Amino acid sequence: MKVRPLTFDTLVKEIADRISEMNGRVRVLIDAAPAAEPGRLADAVVEPLRSLGRTVQRVSIQDFLRPASVRLEHGRTDPYSYRHDWFDYKGLQREVLDPAPAGKVLPSLWNAATDRASRAEYVDLPENGVVLVDGTLMLDRRLPAELTVHLWLSPGALRRKTTEEWTLPAFDDYDPVADLFVRYDHPERPGLVES
Repeated sequence: MKVRPLTFDTLVKEIADRISEMNGRVRVLIDAAPAAEPGRLADAVVEPLRSLGRTVQRVSIQDFLRPASVRLEHGRTDPYSYRHDWFDYKGLQREVLDPAPAGKVLPSLWNAATDRASRAEYVDLPENGVVLVDGTLMLDRRLPAELTVHLWLSPGALRRKTTEEWTLPAFDDYDPVADLFVRYDHPERPGLVES
């Protein structure tokens, strides 16, 4: 195993370049524990893609939560529930990832603040469009995507950076497979794992 050192900016460029080489509509999943802030990286990739002529629709797993009655059925701090019941991966697949190749996506499904459907409208995704999804615990769900990125934190970094410590056991058995596997203990100095 070889690890290629990068900077945050060169990681953004690496992801944007890989996406730009793909034809048609592209689905990208950027996966990490919340402590690694996958949304920050996903947001950073948007402008480089737009400058390359790609239309980007940003989606976050945080807008695909399950209702509180399901998420919190076993309490607010149950790691098993966090791993298996919090996020509506089937809804994400049904409303975003499966229909994206046909050109329509729903940018959000659930409003966690109101615990109600977001009532978002479907948006058109042009032929060169990119759906860029950030989230956690997505890459063992067999979700369809043309590019997957995982930001890996070492166990020590995960413990240090996680504010909701009760979620830590949810990552114990998580073993994602990704197209780009990035060591991300230091976001300004990530390392791309190459085999």
